[in-house]
Amino acid sequence: MLNKIEKLISEISVINVSSEDELESFRIKYLSKKGLISELFDEFRSVPPDQKKEIGRRLNELKQKAAEVYSDLKEKIGSSEDVSRENDLTRPAVPYSEGSRHPISIVRKEIIDIFSRIGFSVSEGPEIEDDDHVFTRLNFAPEHPARDMQDTFYISRVSQEDSSPGDILLRTHTSSVQVRVMQSQRPPIRTISPGRVFRNEVISARAHCIFHQVEGLYIDENVSFADLKQTLHFFAWELFGKETRIRLRPSYFPFTEPSAEMDVSCRICGGKGCNVCKHTGWLELLGCGMVHPNVLEACNIDSKKYTGFAFGMGIERAAMLKYQVNDLRLYFENDLRFLNQFRTAL
Repeated sequence: MLNKIEKLISEISVINVSSEDELESFRIKYLSKKGLISELFDEFRSVPPDQKKEIGRRLNELKQKAAEVYSDLKEKIGSSEDVSRENDLTRPAVPYSEGSRHPISIVRKEIIDIFSRIGFSVSEGPEIEDDDHVFTRLNFAPEHPARDMQDTFYISRVSQEDSSPGDILLRTHTSSVQVRVMQSQRPPIRTISPGRVFRNEVISARAHCIFHQVEGLYIDENVSFADLKQTLHFFAWELFGKETRIRLRPSYFPFTEPSAEMDVSCRICGGKGCNVCKHTGWLELLGCGMVHPNVLEACNIDSKKYTGFAFGMGIERAAMLKYQVNDLRLYFENDLRFLNQFRTAL
């Protein structure tokens, strides 16, 4: 039996294969349950006791040697196949095209980078929220129209007639994330909240039922409206260029007082007027204002000691201005002719 073992060791040491089929044949012949090595282990049971130690040692060496040879041959076959793939003449002549980031992702990252440079951190929260975080703590009155089914996608309602803090819904803005931040952190707070939001709106070139927002919040002692204006002015210049003009118009939001809408000069028409800016030369970009004292108190922040500002914008609207796209529905259609234009904007 010892001669059989030595013969197999010599045979295995010089064996060579050149394909997957030959490699599999090697495995079956030597290493399978019915292979030659298994047969020798069966014969080992009848070996005289005084020979078991020496024959057992050589038998284990044979098995180890076969396993090592198999592993080396397998690695060799794999590397040769990789080389053959590189030189495969049947492959297409034109290289495979690379993908690119979606324009919404590109602008989202750029907005985050701009605010990160002036000390804003990033906060995220759930898309499925409760009425308490989306409306109640943000000073929305119980009868506010934003709570109606016409504007909000409700998942479940405690009462079909009146809104309740226990109602579950798809968030209509990422201000709900700001509420969670104010509840868990103490001022100073300086954060932005990017994310996807949902509103029951008619889909058009200027609106969609799903879109992306970035909302910002800054709370500290002695924060003023001038701080808000300069922050937004810096943001507009960084995102759209130094030639960009902004204007603030008085507005109303339940969670800010005073409130304003910020417009930027339309890059699509250069301020001359087009269908996107409704021929005004201006495009509404975001809403903003000083955080309402009721919101601060609802989140256990002393409104007599702290003040703050908040703002919120749609990323789609910012991307429309930046890339001069006149229909935001293009962002959701996955048309490669449209998306391939952003390949260099990585």
